[in-house]
Amino acid sequence: MKISDSVFFVSGGASGLGEAVARRMLAHGAGGVVIADLNLGSAQKLSSELGDRALAVEVDVQSTEAITAAIAAGMEKFGRLDAAVNCAGIGWAERTLDRDSKAASIDNYRRVININLIGTYDVVRLAAEQIAKNEPNADGERGVVVLTASLAAFDGQIGQAAYSSSKGGLVGLTLPLSRDLAPVGIRVMTIAPGLFDTPIYDTMPPGLKEHLASTPVFPRRLGLPDEYAHLVQTICENAYMNGETIRLDAALRMAPK
Repeated sequence: MKISDSVFFVSGGASGLGEAVARRMLAHGAGGVVIADLNLGSAQKLSSELGDRALAVEVDVQSTEAITAAIAAGMEKFGRLDAAVNCAGIGWAERTLDRDSKAASIDNYRRVININLIGTYDVVRLAAEQIAKNEPNADGERGVVVLTASLAAFDGQIGQAAYSSSKGGLVGLTLPLSRDLAPVGIRVMTIAPGLFDTPIYDTMPPGLKEHLASTPVFPRRLGLPDEYAHLVQTICENAYMNGETIRLDAALRMAPK
Protein backbone atom coordinates (compact mmCIF):
# COMPACT_ATOMS: atom_id res chain seq x y z
CA MET A 1 0.00 0.00 0.00
CA LYS A 2 1.32 3.43 -0.92
CA ILE A 3 1.00 6.26 1.59
CA SER A 4 0.49 8.83 -1.15
CA ASP A 5 -3.19 9.57 -1.77
CA SER A 6 -4.31 6.98 0.81
CA VAL A 7 -6.81 7.96 3.51
CA PHE A 8 -6.21 7.07 7.16
CA PHE A 9 -8.57 6.83 10.11
CA VAL A 10 -6.59 7.36 13.33
CA SER A 11 -8.33 6.79 16.65
CA GLY A 12 -6.71 8.68 19.49
CA GLY A 13 -5.28 10.84 16.74
CA ALA A 14 -5.12 14.18 18.55
CA SER A 15 -2.05 13.52 20.70
CA GLY A 16 0.85 11.20 21.36
CA LEU A 17 1.26 8.24 19.03
CA GLY A 18 -1.86 9.01 17.03
CA GLU A 19 -0.81 12.60 16.42
CA ALA A 20 2.58 11.39 15.18
CA VAL A 21 0.83 9.05 12.73
CA ALA A 22 -1.36 11.85 11.40
CA ARG A 23 1.63 14.14 10.92
CA ARG A 24 3.82 11.53 9.24
CA MET A 25 1.16 10.23 6.88
CA LEU A 26 0.29 13.71 5.66
CA ALA A 27 3.97 14.61 5.34
CA HIS A 28 4.35 11.61 3.02
CA GLY A 29 1.47 12.56 0.79
CA ALA A 30 -1.59 10.90 2.32
CA GLY A 31 -4.82 11.99 0.68
CA GLY A 32 -6.46 12.52 4.03
CA VAL A 33 -6.38 11.73 7.74
CA VAL A 34 -9.42 11.47 9.98
CA ILE A 35 -8.29 12.56 13.45
CA ALA A 36 -10.74 10.74 15.69
CA ASP A 37 -10.43 11.65 19.36
CA LEU A 38 -12.48 12.06 22.52
CA ASN A 39 -10.91 15.52 22.92
CA LEU A 40 -12.52 17.36 20.03
CA GLY A 41 -10.75 20.63 20.85
CA SER A 42 -7.32 19.04 20.53
CA ALA A 43 -8.36 17.26 17.34
CA GLN A 44 -9.61 20.50 15.81
CA LYS A 45 -6.44 22.33 16.79
CA LEU A 46 -4.28 19.68 15.11
CA SER A 47 -6.54 19.54 12.08
CA SER A 48 -6.37 23.30 11.68
CA GLU A 49 -2.58 23.12 11.76
CA LEU A 50 -2.37 20.25 9.26
CA GLY A 51 -4.74 21.76 6.72
CA ASP A 52 -7.50 20.61 4.39
CA ARG A 53 -6.31 17.00 4.24
CA ALA A 54 -7.10 16.56 7.95
CA LEU A 55 -10.55 16.14 9.46
CA ALA A 56 -11.26 16.34 13.19
CA VAL A 57 -14.10 14.24 14.61
CA GLU A 58 -15.16 13.58 18.18
CA VAL A 59 -15.13 9.88 18.97
CA ASP A 60 -15.56 7.86 22.13
CA VAL A 61 -14.55 4.36 21.05
CA GLN A 62 -17.02 2.97 23.59
CA SER A 63 -19.78 4.23 21.27
CA THR A 64 -20.51 2.33 18.07
CA GLU A 65 -22.68 5.24 16.94
CA ALA A 66 -19.81 7.71 17.36
CA ILE A 67 -17.39 5.48 15.43
CA THR A 68 -19.91 4.97 12.65
CA ALA A 69 -20.55 8.71 12.37
CA ALA A 70 -16.82 9.49 12.31
CA ILE A 71 -16.11 6.99 9.54
CA ALA A 72 -19.08 8.35 7.57
CA ALA A 73 -17.73 11.90 7.95
CA GLY A 74 -14.37 10.75 6.63
CA MET A 75 -15.98 9.01 3.69
CA GLU A 76 -18.01 12.12 2.88
CA LYS A 77 -14.93 14.35 2.90
CA PHE A 78 -12.35 12.06 1.31
CA GLY A 79 -14.43 9.54 -0.60
CA ARG A 80 -12.54 6.46 0.55
CA LEU A 81 -10.76 4.78 3.46
CA ASP A 82 -7.53 2.82 3.08
CA ALA A 83 -6.17 2.27 6.60
CA ALA A 84 -7.26 2.33 10.22
CA VAL A 85 -4.64 2.97 12.90
CA ASN A 86 -5.90 2.34 16.42
CA CYS A 87 -4.18 4.48 19.05
CA ALA A 88 -7.09 5.24 21.38
CA GLY A 89 -6.70 3.74 24.83
CA ILE A 90 -6.29 4.35 28.54
CA GLY A 91 -3.85 3.19 31.18
CA TRP A 92 -4.88 1.83 34.55
CA ALA A 93 -3.13 0.56 37.66
CA GLU A 94 -4.94 -1.29 40.45
CA ARG A 95 -3.94 -4.38 42.37
CA THR A 96 -6.39 -7.26 42.37
CA LEU A 97 -6.35 -7.10 46.17
CA ASP A 98 -5.37 -3.94 48.06
CA ARG A 99 -3.31 -3.84 51.23
CA ASP A 100 -6.40 -4.72 53.25
CA SER A 101 -7.17 -7.65 50.92
CA LYS A 102 -10.18 -5.84 49.48
CA ALA A 103 -11.01 -6.83 45.90
CA ALA A 104 -10.45 -4.40 43.07
CA SER A 105 -13.36 -2.71 41.32
CA ILE A 106 -14.80 -4.82 38.52
CA ASP A 107 -16.18 -1.63 36.94
CA ASN A 108 -12.65 -0.28 36.48
CA TYR A 109 -11.61 -3.54 34.84
CA ARG A 110 -14.61 -3.47 32.50
CA ARG A 111 -13.90 0.15 31.48
CA VAL A 112 -10.32 -0.64 30.45
CA ILE A 113 -11.43 -3.67 28.45
CA ASN A 114 -14.28 -1.71 26.86
CA ILE A 115 -12.00 1.08 25.65
CA ASN A 116 -8.73 -0.69 24.82
CA LEU A 117 -9.99 -4.00 23.46
CA ILE A 118 -13.66 -3.81 22.52
CA GLY A 119 -13.33 -0.21 21.31
CA THR A 120 -10.45 -1.19 19.05
CA TYR A 121 -12.35 -4.14 17.61
CA ASP A 122 -15.36 -1.91 16.98
CA VAL A 123 -13.23 0.56 15.01
CA VAL A 124 -11.63 -2.26 13.03
CA ARG A 125 -14.84 -4.00 12.01
CA LEU A 126 -16.52 -0.76 10.93
CA ALA A 127 -13.44 0.58 9.14
CA ALA A 128 -12.89 -2.75 7.38
CA GLU A 129 -16.41 -2.57 5.98
CA GLN A 130 -15.42 0.58 4.10
CA ILE A 131 -11.88 -0.49 3.18
CA ALA A 132 -13.31 -3.65 1.60
CA LYS A 133 -15.05 -1.46 -1.01
CA ASN A 134 -11.73 -0.31 -2.50
CA GLU A 135 -10.42 -1.61 -5.80
CA PRO A 136 -7.60 -4.09 -5.05
CA ASN A 137 -4.03 -3.48 -6.15
CA ALA A 138 -1.91 -6.02 -8.05
CA ASP A 139 -1.48 -8.12 -4.88
CA GLY A 140 -5.21 -8.05 -4.20
CA GLU A 141 -4.68 -5.66 -1.30
CA ARG A 142 -7.37 -3.15 -0.41
CA GLY A 143 -6.00 -1.70 2.82
CA VAL A 144 -4.32 -2.07 6.18
CA VAL A 145 -5.30 -2.15 9.86
CA VAL A 146 -2.84 -1.42 12.67
CA LEU A 147 -3.58 -2.19 16.33
CA THR A 148 -1.65 -0.74 19.26
CA ALA A 149 -0.90 -3.16 22.07
CA SER A 150 1.89 -2.63 24.63
CA LEU A 151 4.88 -4.37 26.13
CA ALA A 152 2.48 -4.87 29.07
CA ALA A 153 0.78 -7.50 26.93
CA PHE A 154 3.86 -9.64 27.60
CA ASP A 155 5.46 -8.17 30.74
CA GLY A 156 2.50 -6.97 32.79
CA GLN A 157 3.55 -5.42 36.08
CA ILE A 158 1.92 -5.49 39.49
CA GLY A 159 -1.37 -3.62 39.26
CA GLN A 160 -1.66 -4.01 35.49
CA ALA A 161 -4.17 -6.87 35.37
CA ALA A 162 -6.77 -4.82 33.49
CA TYR A 163 -4.34 -3.01 31.20
CA SER A 164 -2.34 -6.13 30.36
CA SER A 165 -5.52 -8.09 29.70
CA SER A 166 -6.73 -5.47 27.25
CA LYS A 167 -3.41 -5.26 25.42
CA GLY A 168 -2.86 -9.01 25.47
CA GLY A 169 -6.30 -9.32 23.93
CA LEU A 170 -5.14 -7.20 21.01
CA VAL A 171 -2.14 -9.47 20.48
CA GLY A 172 -4.48 -12.45 20.47
CA LEU A 173 -6.82 -10.65 18.08
CA THR A 174 -4.15 -10.01 15.47
CA LEU A 175 -3.90 -13.38 13.73
CA PRO A 176 -7.62 -14.22 13.59
CA LEU A 177 -8.38 -10.72 12.32
CA SER A 178 -5.76 -11.10 9.59
CA ARG A 179 -7.35 -14.41 8.62
CA ASP A 180 -10.88 -12.99 8.75
CA LEU A 181 -9.97 -10.04 6.54
CA ALA A 182 -7.66 -11.82 4.09
CA PRO A 183 -10.49 -12.65 1.65
CA VAL A 184 -11.09 -8.92 1.12
CA GLY A 185 -7.40 -8.05 0.93
CA ILE A 186 -6.93 -6.26 4.27
CA ARG A 187 -3.73 -6.85 6.21
CA VAL A 188 -3.65 -6.61 10.02
CA MET A 189 -0.60 -5.86 12.14
CA THR A 190 -0.07 -4.95 15.79
CA ILE A 191 2.61 -2.77 17.34
CA ALA A 192 3.48 -3.31 21.01
CA PRO A 193 5.24 -0.09 22.07
CA GLY A 194 7.48 0.19 25.09
CA LEU A 195 7.97 3.47 26.93
CA PHE A 196 7.20 6.37 24.60
CA ASP A 197 7.47 10.07 25.28
CA THR A 198 3.78 11.00 25.19
CA PRO A 199 1.63 13.32 27.34
CA ILE A 200 0.87 10.45 29.73
CA TYR A 201 4.13 11.28 31.53
CA ASP A 202 3.25 14.93 32.08
CA THR A 203 1.26 14.16 35.22
CA MET A 204 3.77 11.79 36.81
CA PRO A 205 5.74 12.63 39.97
CA PRO A 206 9.03 14.50 39.47
CA GLY A 207 11.91 12.24 38.49
CA LEU A 208 9.78 9.28 37.42
CA LYS A 209 9.96 10.08 33.72
CA GLU A 210 13.74 10.34 33.93
CA HIS A 211 13.93 7.01 35.77
CA LEU A 212 11.77 5.26 33.18
CA ALA A 213 13.88 6.70 30.38
CA SER A 214 16.91 4.89 31.82
CA THR A 215 15.31 1.43 31.76
CA PRO A 216 15.38 0.40 28.04
CA VAL A 217 18.43 -1.64 27.02
CA PHE A 218 19.41 0.44 23.96
CA PRO A 219 18.89 3.17 23.09
CA ARG A 220 18.51 4.15 26.73
CA ARG A 221 15.74 6.71 26.37
CA LEU A 222 12.02 6.97 25.83
CA GLY A 223 10.78 6.18 22.36
CA LEU A 224 9.79 9.04 20.09
CA PRO A 225 6.19 9.09 18.82
CA ASP A 226 7.49 9.50 15.26
CA GLU A 227 9.40 6.22 15.66
CA TYR A 228 6.05 4.54 16.24
CA ALA A 229 4.59 6.39 13.25
CA HIS A 230 7.56 5.33 11.12
CA LEU A 231 6.76 1.69 11.89
CA VAL A 232 3.13 2.28 10.91
CA GLN A 233 4.41 3.63 7.59
CA THR A 234 6.66 0.59 7.13
CA ILE A 235 3.77 -1.77 7.84
CA CYS A 236 1.61 0.00 5.27
CA GLU A 237 4.33 -0.05 2.62
CA ASN A 238 5.57 -3.62 3.13
CA ALA A 239 2.92 -5.88 1.61
CA TYR A 240 4.32 -9.07 3.19
CA MET A 241 3.75 -7.95 6.77
CA ASN A 242 0.56 -9.51 8.08
CA GLY A 243 -0.83 -11.23 11.17
CA GLU A 244 2.07 -10.37 13.50
CA THR A 245 2.85 -8.28 16.58
CA ILE A 246 6.05 -6.23 16.60
CA ARG A 247 7.55 -5.12 19.90
CA LEU A 248 8.92 -1.60 19.61
CA ASP A 249 10.64 -1.25 22.98
CA ALA A 250 14.44 -1.00 22.68
CA ALA A 251 14.76 -4.52 24.18
CA LEU A 252 13.05 -3.47 27.42
CA ARG A 253 11.63 -6.26 29.61
CA MET A 254 9.59 -4.97 32.52
CA ALA A 255 10.25 -6.11 36.08
CA PRO A 256 7.30 -7.02 38.33
CA LYS A 257 7.25 -3.44 39.63
